[in-house]
Amino acid sequence: MNNNRTNFSVGLFFLFGLASIFFLSLKASNLVGSSFSDGYRLVAFFDNVGGLKARAAVRSSGVLVGRVEKIEFDDEVYQAKVYLRLDKNMKFPTDSSIKVLTAGLLGEKYLGIMPGAETAYLADTDEIELTQSAVILENIISQFLYNFQEKR
Repeated sequence: MNNNRTNFSVGLFFLFGLASIFFLSLKASNLVGSSFSDGYRLVAFFDNVGGLKARAAVRSSGVLVGRVEKIEFDDEVYQAKVYLRLDKNMKFPTDSSIKVLTAGLLGEKYLGIMPGAETAYLADTDEIELTQSAVILENIISQFLYNFQEKR
């Protein structure tokens, strides 16, 4: 009887551990968490999004202010068109800038908004004009090697 109780306790502890690991992996991959469905939508164009994915975080000063809704290729301007949804309580000036950033060692991509100085604020369906694409490590290395060879 005592052996069955021990086996049951160990099994329950094991299942709790598996559920915790599953939840943490979902949280780390941004599949659960804050929803901004009642916020406002903005659009930004980038030359290179460098692995940015839908549901990626949108942060300002390190604080989560929104999420990337979807990313598509615009064949008229030949750029990535990123739709993002921000918290309805967060207001950003019309001259704010946005750039693709990398967080941590794993290289998770997110968008960072730098507020501008205008007195007018971005509204639903507005476009953020000032964008900076992702820094691609391969491009930096190849440029370094090219410059190094040129000097030789």
